[in-house]
Formats: sequence, C-alpha cells, structure tokens
Amino acid sequence: MKLKNFLIVVNDIEGAVRFYEDLFGLKPIVDNDGNIIMTDGLVLQDRKYWSEFINKDIKFENNSAELYFEEENIEEFIIKLEALYPQVKYVNRLMTHSWGQKVIRFYDLDGNLIEVGTPVK
Repeated sequence: MKLKNFLIVVNDIEGAVRFYEDLFGLKPIVDNDGNIIMTDGLVLQDRKYWSEFINKDIKFENNSAELYFEEENIEEFIIKLEALYPQVKYVNRLMTHSWGQKVIRFYDLDGNLIEVGTPVK
C-alpha cells in the first residue's frame, strides 16, 4: 500500500488552484468538477461537495494538519508570498529553530495551514 494523495477542502477552488500554482508551482492534472488533483499529490476539494460527502460542518483554521514544503531560498519565497498574497494570515513569520532550520507558517486563502522551511541537513 502507498499514500497517493492528500486532500484539503477549499471554499474557492479556482482561487486555490491559482494560489498553489503561483506559490509552489503545482499544476492541475485532473479536474473532476469540484475535485482537482494537482501535481505532487495535493487534491483540492470544493467545500460544498466535501460537506455533502461527510455530512458534517467544515472547520477551517483547525490547526490539526499542515502542508509542508521545503525551499532553499526562503527569503525569496517570502518576498513572492507577500507580493502575490499580502492578505495571508501568518501563524509565525520567519523564524530559525535551534537546529538551524528556517521556517514560516501561514494559512492558505481557505485556512489550511502551510509550513515552508529550508531543507534540514
């Protein structure tokens, strides 16, 4: 068995596709009307459909999971993030862990938690 995808729920699927394409270079590869599979295994699911599937309310910014990306030039990434999406809500701005890794955490436009860090060596 192997993990194939990671699904996150979004309010605005077109906006989410743009966000993940602009910042992380992910591309849509399959569009199943409200369910878009992106490169690298990320799946974007329209909130309306997901709520119907599970028959439960959706709670954004629940902080129970995060998407993790690595970036060598994190300072350049932050410049791009702030230029393209100045409305992003931060959990923490750029910080350095005791082991030397630089990280930033923020929410995507729908409240899904993202961490971007420099590679751990």
